[in-house]
Amino acid sequence: MKKVFKIPFVFFLLISSLFSNPIEKQIPSITPIDWLKANINNPNLVIVDLRLYEDYQKGHLKNAVNIPGLESLFDDNFFMPKLDILKELFSKAGIDSNKLVVAYDNGDFIWAARFYWILQTLGHENVGISKVAYGKELMDNFEISTVDFIANRSEFIPRIDNSKIETKLSTLLSIGNKTIIDGRQEEHYDGKKSIAKRFGHIPTAKNYACTQNFQVNEAGNKMREFSELKEIYKDIPKDKKVLLYCDGGADAALNYIVLQELGYKTAVYDGSWAEWGNDESVPIENPSK
Repeated sequence: MKKVFKIPFVFFLLISSLFSNPIEKQIPSITPIDWLKANINNPNLVIVDLRLYEDYQKGHLKNAVNIPGLESLFDDNFFMPKLDILKELFSKAGIDSNKLVVAYDNGDFIWAARFYWILQTLGHENVGISKVAYGKELMDNFEISTVDFIANRSEFIPRIDNSKIETKLSTLLSIGNKTIIDGRQEEHYDGKKSIAKRFGHIPTAKNYACTQNFQVNEAGNKMREFSELKEIYKDIPKDKKVLLYCDGGADAALNYIVLQELGYKTAVYDGSWAEWGNDESVPIENPSK
């Protein structure tokens, strides 16, 4: 799988960061049902359903716009899509600088998290992921529709924050200098399975599978309480920036949200193992050998 970071996008990152200003966050990053209930009729609220379209058709929160995560949030090489594609996608979904955005998915949380991370990287801070995934609990608390919702178009203006994204080169330079966290399952970290031609993990990386962040429930999977999450990540020092990766940048995005909320400075390596594991020029550690 060819994984080449796009130079024009990197250039845009550098230029845009010069003009970015901090924006006050008005929505919890992990958004509880009570907050969503209190704001469900807010005209500035945009609800995004990241599930497959066929699942969306069967039922979704009323006025939720469908953006299928796997189809929409990656390019053909599993990088972030080009800026013009994302600008059109988010404008069509009715997202602009005044909107509060809540995303939910099927219970994997990685699609909502990927969406969250991309929006933040493009300068939109007022985004959250629903604490509860789509399922009985959401269905019991909100009006459900089977009619496709077409949002009123807005103008999404990207303001890139390049502190939230890492490249292969910056990841290479981070070995031994920053905390690196692998968000994949243990068997991938240990080199027993791989989506790439090489097996193992980035040197010095610690394994914190993103699935630790939520509980599987029949009524809808739910993010863990912050007290539990704080315990899970208690051994990670806060004096270094945390670089996150996984197979393709979605699992890592879930760790990104959680660690960010726990007070860590975080960024996602967008190429992740799909790029690193296929490049013979960069080092790996393979515990299975």
